[in-house]
Amino acid sequence: MDDTYRSPWQVDDVAELASLSRRFFTTEAAPRRAEWAAQRHVDRVFWRQAAKLGLLCAGVPAEYGGGGGDARHDLVVIAEQARAGEFGFGNAVHSGVVARYLVTYGTDGQKRRWLPPMASGDVIAGIALTEPEAGSDLKAIRTRAERDGDGWRVSGAKTFVTNGGSADLLVVAAKTNASAGARGISLFLVPVGDQPGVVRGRVLDKIGQESADTSDITLDDVRLPAEALLGRENAGYAMLLDQLSWERLLVGVMAAAVTERAVELTVAYAHQRMVYDDELFALQHVRMELAECATLAQVGRVFVDHCVTRHLDGTLDARTASMAKFWLSDVQCQVLDRCLQLHGANGYTRDYPIGQLYVDARAQRIYGGANEVMKELIAGTL
Repeated sequence: MDDTYRSPWQVDDVAELASLSRRFFTTEAAPRRAEWAAQRHVDRVFWRQAAKLGLLCAGVPAEYGGGGGDARHDLVVIAEQARAGEFGFGNAVHSGVVARYLVTYGTDGQKRRWLPPMASGDVIAGIALTEPEAGSDLKAIRTRAERDGDGWRVSGAKTFVTNGGSADLLVVAAKTNASAGARGISLFLVPVGDQPGVVRGRVLDKIGQESADTSDITLDDVRLPAEALLGRENAGYAMLLDQLSWERLLVGVMAAAVTERAVELTVAYAHQRMVYDDELFALQHVRMELAECATLAQVGRVFVDHCVTRHLDGTLDARTASMAKFWLSDVQCQVLDRCLQLHGANGYTRDYPIGQLYVDARAQRIYGGANEVMKELIAGTL
């Protein structure tokens, strides 16, 4: 990769946090990956290790126990995690999504209750939006929340819940006005633990990201107090839309980091692997493939940096964020496929990291809004 280029937003303490994160994920996560994949979750002790280094809730204000940084600090932690190939550690949802919802929409009481233990790793958070019959189309959710005295009762089924197998807190989307469509959705803070009516289902058997405890969650007449409502009643869909550009930027940042890593790994492999008494890199086809992949990685890096800069100054629009999400995740998968091919049979084994990066990347084109939906959103602005 081009060592002369530096992301303009990765300066000073942000760059230092990136270096710290890279060392941590390389030395602490990589050796445990096989164990975590076998048990289908990341050990809680690892969450607390990350917290001690300030890698959880890095962008949360210090008064609520966070790192006191901004979006850049969360982005570099999540990017370095992706670069290290550890997609099972659900910090992108924990710090990048749930903490942001609390900071943006939570009351002072909600922030003080949940953010400090999230920053310390004592509480793991997830978000429950997707349902068996409602994926990218959030308006179609069927989970219901009905008033019950001064509180609420919530019932429904959620699936593909990141951190669902270990979460202590879930942000749950539910219909509070079934006849109002998207304008009848609200968000709730649902403790898991021993909360009556919250039932953890199976941890899903995925073809990639095996160490992520993505699971089903059933809400069976769950009784919640009034203060469990996050933000205003029936404003949930607007809140979700308001955060989607950020969440799609997260996917784009992870995709760019993995694309760069794939090229680095494959260039190194091509110089080490001997074919016909010479380096694999000596073959013209291999050099041409890597030249194209390196160019795609560089273009992706510049584009995602442009999007980060626009997010920081408040001008990142839904169209550009959708472009970043679909294009960068598509390029990620394309480059990984080509790089795996250049590894030959070795790329299809777990002895080389390129294969794991390949299977883990596939979900990026689906979550955060399927890429086909991204293209529909973009086309609607043309």
